[in-house]
Amino acid sequence: MKKIVPYFLFLAPMAISCDSEPQAPSPAAQLQYPITAKVDQVDDYFGTDIKDPFRWLEDDNAPDTEAWVKEQNIVTESFMSQIPYRKAIRERFAELYNYPKVSSPRKVGEYYFFYKNTGLQNQSVIYYQKGLDGEPKVFIDPNELSEDGTVSIVLLGASPDHRYMAYTESAAGSDWSVIKIREIESNSDLDDELRWVKFTGAAWLADGFYYSRYPEPEKGKEYSGDNKDHSIYFHKVGTPQSEDELFYRNEKNPNLYHWCSITEDKKYLHMYVAEGTDGYETHIKDVENDGPLTPLFRGFKNKSNIVNHIDGRLLVYTDIDAPNYRLISLDPNAPEKENWIEIIPEDEHLLDGVSTGGGKLFADYLENATTRLYQMDYDGENRTEIALPGAGSAGGLSGKKDDGILFYTYTSFNYPPTIFKYDVATGESSLFNQPELAFDPSDFESKQVWYKSKDGTPVSMFIVHKKGLELNGKNPTLLYGYGGFNISLTPSFSISNIILLENGGVYAVANLRGGGEYGEEWHKAGMKENKQNVFDDFIAAAEYLIKERYTSSERLAIKGGSNGGLLVGAAMTQRPELFQVAIPQVGVLDMLRFHKFTVGKGWIPEYGCADSSEAQFRYLLEYSPLHNLKDGTAYPATLVTTADHDDRVVPAHSFKFAARLQEAHRGKNPVLIRVEVDAGHGAGKPTSKIIEEASDIWAFMLYNMGIESLYGIGPGGGGLAAQ
Repeated sequence: MKKIVPYFLFLAPMAISCDSEPQAPSPAAQLQYPITAKVDQVDDYFGTDIKDPFRWLEDDNAPDTEAWVKEQNIVTESFMSQIPYRKAIRERFAELYNYPKVSSPRKVGEYYFFYKNTGLQNQSVIYYQKGLDGEPKVFIDPNELSEDGTVSIVLLGASPDHRYMAYTESAAGSDWSVIKIREIESNSDLDDELRWVKFTGAAWLADGFYYSRYPEPEKGKEYSGDNKDHSIYFHKVGTPQSEDELFYRNEKNPNLYHWCSITEDKKYLHMYVAEGTDGYETHIKDVENDGPLTPLFRGFKNKSNIVNHIDGRLLVYTDIDAPNYRLISLDPNAPEKENWIEIIPEDEHLLDGVSTGGGKLFADYLENATTRLYQMDYDGENRTEIALPGAGSAGGLSGKKDDGILFYTYTSFNYPPTIFKYDVATGESSLFNQPELAFDPSDFESKQVWYKSKDGTPVSMFIVHKKGLELNGKNPTLLYGYGGFNISLTPSFSISNIILLENGGVYAVANLRGGGEYGEEWHKAGMKENKQNVFDDFIAAAEYLIKERYTSSERLAIKGGSNGGLLVGAAMTQRPELFQVAIPQVGVLDMLRFHKFTVGKGWIPEYGCADSSEAQFRYLLEYSPLHNLKDGTAYPATLVTTADHDDRVVPAHSFKFAARLQEAHRGKNPVLIRVEVDAGHGAGKPTSKIIEEASDIWAFMLYNMGIESLYGIGPGGGGLAAQ
């Protein structure tokens, strides 16, 4: 079990011609941005007046906002359509993306379930088969549910008797879901439909399951209103939602989040209660004897989740007195600290998760942001390392106690996600599924480097490029980061990045403070009043890439999404001269009001809150991207991206930031916003939209680096020229 975060990436190869010095693209100088109306809105924060002239853009349903979005998209499209190689990039990306993608099998009784996309299907199809050698049959095909592929499906879990499968159906990328139930043998849905569901699983017990939902929101505020009263209900199969039994709701604090699971032996329910995306409480209920719901770990300073119930004791993965996490065992009837037994002690490396399967424990460590896997007995003895293909990322080793075969997926920057079958008894791994690609991953190499941030803190960074790349300071480079919410950025494969890499570009990923790569202390060093450390780490990464001649400011772009969008917004406002291109995606950009929309209040433990204290207001104002744009400043070429159904980070952040950026910016670089229609924060986005958006980002980035043409190198010479 990983750390819980309740919330919340052509006909022939092309190469970039980098012989000439960067020049500003001509269409930018001709851009006429829509005139954005301003209102006389002033808010008083502890005696300081803060103007918010674009407040009206927060109403995403207003006709004026819809008209503004339409006008902005027209301007953006007019610029993008003038990029001579935009179509070529889109065609090449479609060619690269067109390969079968398969998930690890998931065992349910005698069946195995898995997701498969033949290549360019908008949504992956869910298959099931009897045994590993059975004939695959379609279980659910989401592509049949909508004409544009914007409906996605996620399996939640099967009933204890393996008769039913609960799953969620989500439309247009929204966090809102509908839970449905399908009978496995007949492959047909029941009439059950559970609505207004967010952030949930299906904790099955006997003839039903526990799930989390909100009350029905106010009409017209479904995608922007403040979500309150996250509650747990029990649904009995075959009954209407109106008859669901309320299991838990905190009437005194409607802002809390609640979700639950049940141990494999169905003896204990464990419920988690969180203020937001950081610490959480853990409660348990002896469901076998219908015992009361009792607190196991109180308060929101730590994170402790139950891995399993083994021989009368709970295995608990926790950071209590262990910033790098450890695994303990406790008696649920005597859970006091003095009775704990340490199974896996804290290590110098991060214990990133613990799971069980086949009667064994599996420990997942991060060593310098790369995975190490170990198998051991329930008492922590007989520890054996599971050999991986290299320094990358791996996960998925989990299953039932009697499962002799488990599966895990390994990937790295130049190693596509590959599934391995693992024999628990022998400890042997064998190749189960490896994708066939339209290029050779061995043409590229990755390395990990260390650099010093502004305060002298060492920070690690992965750098990926073509073998034999000349470090001449002219290589188009994309620097990516996140730096928040205890989330780790480890080596991962991206077909999209091949567009850059096969054209002589450089891709860099920095492991910034605020992330989870080096434990809880690393996370805390980038939270709340320490958030500036994250931006300093990112800026130092850019300076390193320039100093070591991977690139120059004229050929350096930065990109990040969500909290990473905040990162990009802060970096480009603090050091606009350092970057040529900035891509803030679905970013948290108004740090004074983020908590007022949908689930934004859940980020207060990470960021703080401008309404809570003057001190928090001051440090949030200090870096809030929206509030630090300065009139008359030449900003990087900027493409703000968001979506009309993003109810995680509402599009108002991007709308207001883009409006203010266009007002403040002086210079030849274009500063645009791209608003995707019928899409959300990212999950469930159809393949067609993924290809279109990523291709536009690459085209925008390369064109604004002064790269005027791409040339192809096809078999036998010659190739595709984009003029």
